[in-house]
Amino acid sequence: MLTIGVIALIVALTGGVAWVYSLVPGQRTCPVSTAAAIVPDSGVLFGVNLDWQTENLTQYGDSLRHPPAVATQFSDLPYDAQHWDWIASAAVQARSANSVLLLTLEPNEGLAAVTDEVVSRLVTDLRGLNDQGVPIVLRFAHEMNGTWYAWSQQPTAYIATFRKVSAAVHQGAPGTAMMWAPNYGGGYPFAGGAYLAKPGTKNFAILDTNHDGVLSMADDPYLPYYPGDDAVDWVGMSVYHWGNKHPWGANAIPEDGKFAAMLTGTYSGSIGNETAVPDFYAIFAEQHHRPMAVTETAAFYAPTRGGADERAIKEAWWRQVFSPEMPQRFPMLKMINWFEWNKFEVEVGEQVDWRALGTATTRDAFVAALPSWLHYGGTPPACP
Repeated sequence: MLTIGVIALIVALTGGVAWVYSLVPGQRTCPVSTAAAIVPDSGVLFGVNLDWQTENLTQYGDSLRHPPAVATQFSDLPYDAQHWDWIASAAVQARSANSVLLLTLEPNEGLAAVTDEVVSRLVTDLRGLNDQGVPIVLRFAHEMNGTWYAWSQQPTAYIATFRKVSAAVHQGAPGTAMMWAPNYGGGYPFAGGAYLAKPGTKNFAILDTNHDGVLSMADDPYLPYYPGDDAVDWVGMSVYHWGNKHPWGANAIPEDGKFAAMLTGTYSGSIGNETAVPDFYAIFAEQHHRPMAVTETAAFYAPTRGGADERAIKEAWWRQVFSPEMPQRFPMLKMINWFEWNKFEVEVGEQVDWRALGTATTRDAFVAALPSWLHYGGTPPACP
């Protein structure tokens, strides 16, 4: 069900149907004219990837003592009426908190399902939200360098589809920015997944960047998937502490410097030597001059397992994420989103509590550690 105050207006379009919503009936809204306006001159937007089934944005903001500057919502693409209801509900909450909506769209039916008709409807819907005061960052088909999604390791089709979506969004919904967000390259090419590129295929040949006949961490896990500067407004990457050694599942305190090392391709530690991974920040944030987001981050803690204490693990991680050196060392880092979920993870076969605010002990320590250079949401501005 939609949040109270949302009215659905079904508008017939040539070739399909779009869902357009009045987010705050009777209240004048300020259209978002350009997505570039959300990038802070200094500091970092603090956001959350929230389990909307257990908590809403107001409740989370009350626990954090700040409304987050970014709220994340996932959806299939194409989406049906139910998925669009969820998107619109998140948009209502984001607007009320003066937050950016980070919309992650997943083409789970494959890239071929992202037809011109689907893209046209998407742009109309995004424009409708922009016109009602919701700035959007669209993270399309993320972690495309992995092997676990239907759009994985298909560089030619992926780039073509991303560029098609981006061109339409830039033209029709200028209050929406496009984000390109691969998975961290440690462990590439992530053998064992259902969508691993197969030898002898065109995809394999493109991804074999050192031309040695095998896919390995010696191949570039990022550049073969890059859609081009004209198609990309933001770059992003998911950066997690899953543990200190394979197989995952142990509650372990993160090694010092691990977070920054993953951003820069300099990690070498108990997991192994991953220095073959390129410096994502230097290449895509600095050289391509794109604002960067850590789209998802958190530290692994499985309550049923022994090992290190929950607060010790999570605090060691967030002290790295919020290190005082971050704004100076990574000035193009403009967004950090905490993964606030307690969920079953198939990789370890049990429940993992990623949350920073899940207990009073971790919540109070996390809130106390939030640095002054973070930006939060607030009250939506009045329209002239």
